[in-house]
Amino acid sequence: MDNIKTFLIFGLLVVSLLLWEAWHSDYPQTAQVAEPAVSTLSDEVSKKDLPDMPVVSTVSGELPAVDPSIKRSNSKRVHVRTDILDLYIDTEGGDIRELALLNYPIESTEPDVPVTLLNNDAEQFFVVQSGLRSDGPAPTHYEQYTAEDEQYSLADGQDTITVPLHWQSDNGLKVIKTYRFKRDSYLVEVDYQIINNSGETFAAYPYAQFNRNRPSDSSNFIYTYTGAVFSSLGNEYEKIDFDDLDDASFKSTVADGWTAMIQHYFVAAMIPEVDGQPKSFYGKSINELNYTAGVKLPTMTVARGDKSQAKYSMYLGPKEHIRLEKVAENLDLTVDYGVLTILSKPLFTIMEWIYAVTNNWGWAIVFLTVLIKLAFYKLSAASYRSMASMRKLTPKLAALKERHGDDKQKYNQAMMELYRTEKINPLGGCLPILVQMPVFLAFYWVLVESIELRQADFIWWLNDLTAMDPYFILPVIFGVSMFIQQKLNPAPQDPAQAMVMKLFPLVFTVFFAFFPSGLVLYWVVNNILSIAQQWHITRKLGAL
Repeated sequence: MDNIKTFLIFGLLVVSLLLWEAWHSDYPQTAQVAEPAVSTLSDEVSKKDLPDMPVVSTVSGELPAVDPSIKRSNSKRVHVRTDILDLYIDTEGGDIRELALLNYPIESTEPDVPVTLLNNDAEQFFVVQSGLRSDGPAPTHYEQYTAEDEQYSLADGQDTITVPLHWQSDNGLKVIKTYRFKRDSYLVEVDYQIINNSGETFAAYPYAQFNRNRPSDSSNFIYTYTGAVFSSLGNEYEKIDFDDLDDASFKSTVADGWTAMIQHYFVAAMIPEVDGQPKSFYGKSINELNYTAGVKLPTMTVARGDKSQAKYSMYLGPKEHIRLEKVAENLDLTVDYGVLTILSKPLFTIMEWIYAVTNNWGWAIVFLTVLIKLAFYKLSAASYRSMASMRKLTPKLAALKERHGDDKQKYNQAMMELYRTEKINPLGGCLPILVQMPVFLAFYWVLVESIELRQADFIWWLNDLTAMDPYFILPVIFGVSMFIQQKLNPAPQDPAQAMVMKLFPLVFTVFFAFFPSGLVLYWVVNNILSIAQQWHITRKLGAL
């Protein structure tokens, strides 16, 4: 019994460490978006990031070679600012190269410095690339567009910004690539309008992809997932991490779905129109540092003198449940609770209901902890009754220890006989805890993954539930509550175990001093409720 309890507590320590590491494997820590510099990616990377494609017309042969290493001197940046996005579009490729999320500061202490989701810097390279591939002239993401203006800003009373970009070949083929940004929306609409005045049939397929570097991470602990995700009918959430892409490229033909690059709190997703037509999802490693994940839309055939159009959307923003559910089916799964999703999602839903009443995520954590404790009240009571019964046997166990001395076999036999006589199950205090652990861990992942709690205010000195307690008040309260709980539990008979147990409150206090205050708040409330229940049951059974 004592050994099992010791390992359980040690296991909790390990889990807590892993969760703390997960919380801090955060979004890219970059500065506010500014006029970006030209990427310094190597030619080797650039030459490989076009998607592999079959021939798209009836003419046999390979696609022509593209030399993307040539940088056009007339490449410009188009600056677009909405109420929640600040971004730059490069006229080379007509691609979004920088994007900052204005409502999400890197630090709560610096509210004017937003998180940069997309970044053209070579070290933190993460951009959107799109274009048309053909066996003739066509605008890939290396071709030069012209822009009608260099500045677009969402004015008061305006709901939409439209940004058209123009490309034209020498033979008269015209392509207009248009971005549409809407007020209070992270969904970006993209459409290609093809006007074929070339005098011959034009065939091409649109593609759109994310291209990013592998983030640096020297940790050996578990961290929140960063990498590619693909979703389709029957395979709603398939993670293909960077190591997988190093081993082999990913390809899949689907009817409908989406592809994304996700990281802690934020997601960039490509969402084709839901039309039932076959599309190709793909992902690949460029050089085991740079990776693409994207979609190839159905081939378009445009007769001479005719026009055609292709559309898709992108979601570039926070992993907010409410927004994601409205954008695309299963996109809310990017809020990745892992194997405990079946428990975590309802827990978060309940916490949202509480937040709607209290308008405070800290109180939502407190009241949800109370509800979880009430749900397991009877199970916890059985555990505490078992512990109280064990506590009453402490003098008898001490007498057995003294009588049998160092003969552990006889001592264990006598102890088991005493348990049978008193009708006590030595595992009775542990099994209920094990049953509750999945729910507790699911709630942990709710706290870790939910962006709604990021930089959320609570009370007084706690103004960021994802940051550590600046004055270490909650960790100290936690340590005191753990010490009180130990006093209510049966004391270990082994002196070495007893000494280790005495050190645990101090060790946990030190570790929890660096934990996000939201996690510590959960454990403080849980411990206080446990102490109250355990004290009542122990006193009722006369074990105090």
